[in-house]
Amino acid sequence: MQKEYKTITEISGPLVFAEVDEPVGYDEIVEITTPNGETRRGQVLESTSEYVAIQVFEGTSGIDRNSSVRFIGETLQMPLTEDLLGRVLSGVGEPIDGGPEIEPDDEQPIVGAAINPTAREYPEEFIQTGVSAIDGMNTLIRGQKLPIFSGSGLPHNDLALQVARQATVPEEEEAGEDEEGSEFAVIFGAMGITAEEANEFMDDFERTGALERSVVFMNLADDPAVERTVTPRMALTTAEYLAFEKGYHVLVILTDMTNYCEALREIGAAREEVPGRRGYPGYMYTDLAQLYERAGRIEGREGSVTQIPILTMPGDDDTHPIPDLTGYITEGQIYIDRDLNSQGIEPPVNVLPSLSRLMDDGIGEGYTREDHADVSDQLYAAYAEGNDLRDLVNIVGREALSERDNKYLDFADAFENEFVQQGYDTNRDVSETLDLGWDLLSEFPKEELNRIDEELIEKYYVEAEEAPQTAD
Repeated sequence: MQKEYKTITEISGPLVFAEVDEPVGYDEIVEITTPNGETRRGQVLESTSEYVAIQVFEGTSGIDRNSSVRFIGETLQMPLTEDLLGRVLSGVGEPIDGGPEIEPDDEQPIVGAAINPTAREYPEEFIQTGVSAIDGMNTLIRGQKLPIFSGSGLPHNDLALQVARQATVPEEEEAGEDEEGSEFAVIFGAMGITAEEANEFMDDFERTGALERSVVFMNLADDPAVERTVTPRMALTTAEYLAFEKGYHVLVILTDMTNYCEALREIGAAREEVPGRRGYPGYMYTDLAQLYERAGRIEGREGSVTQIPILTMPGDDDTHPIPDLTGYITEGQIYIDRDLNSQGIEPPVNVLPSLSRLMDDGIGEGYTREDHADVSDQLYAAYAEGNDLRDLVNIVGREALSERDNKYLDFADAFENEFVQQGYDTNRDVSETLDLGWDLLSEFPKEELNRIDEELIEKYYVEAEEAPQTAD
């Protein structure tokens, strides 16, 4: 029988403290009934034999010492069903799209279950995003966690929507009418976004039809900070169900992890915890790892969970605790560049500091194309050299450069304006991306392509067309 207490002693920010006479489980769900009869849900954040600290999802306004507290005896569960696809939910998993109530086939705790390392399958097959800067240079692999490092005011949301819209797994396309390939789904978890951003997301999802294969979780900036800590766990629990129970390849996009970490800091301050770096909780690394490590593949299961967390680096500083800790846990990063954005490059992805640590295992013959690795290496080397020469030109001028240096300088411009630049509505398959790379590299003489196998040069190198001779 559930006990009801009227022993609230203190209310601090999103937290309610109450006295108890028996131990209460950590993460247990709580119902708080206010004097006017309104019921709020909360979660036990800290528990001793004498008192509990409860974080309230809907905020603490209206709660006072006369409110009653009832402990449910179970942790927060996510109602799960395949029918969630196409639905829009709040940050705590309640429908906000005007559709029917969710009739779950299953319910699972949102904390998830850690994947046994021995049961993990090594990620190898790639996901095609249709974005050349990602597919060609920093390929996304199924089961990988590849964050996007951005800055305030940069178009990371546009890139996130493009990936959500365009992402496919090649076997799904090849299966065609036979429908033997695994289905693809997108889980979109938004934390602390503005109402304007939420409207843009929903307009894009509905306009392009991407909502049909997506589940959207929306936590807005004016929603309680506590809800922000639940949203990614709700999203990942849904992803794990679709992937490991229903066989989907699931791409989870979480934006913005900075807002999530700010919520952790706010709750930590309310609990009067000793702060760590820049005021963030000392356990933030562990907390982020609990989220990011829920990506992966399991032996014997068809599906996969791939993560693209998005974070805005405060002050564009990648040594800030949030990107710093994220970089330790994840397998690479995609950098959104402010200079490229100011030049009008869409999407403004800077491939030089970007990295996909699992790329080499998921490209090449049988996955993308035999020349992928060599072309990527050569493009990277040529762009890096051209980029370095830009600094030299600022000092000595173009006239002082050799013909070879000028070629690399021109290549750097062409690479940004033709390869990286594609707009947010262009969907390039991986073959188009690689062919475009060859078009750019073929501006160099063959002997300059020292990172590409000679057989591949003979097969793919685009010979310059000779100018037609005119008769005298």
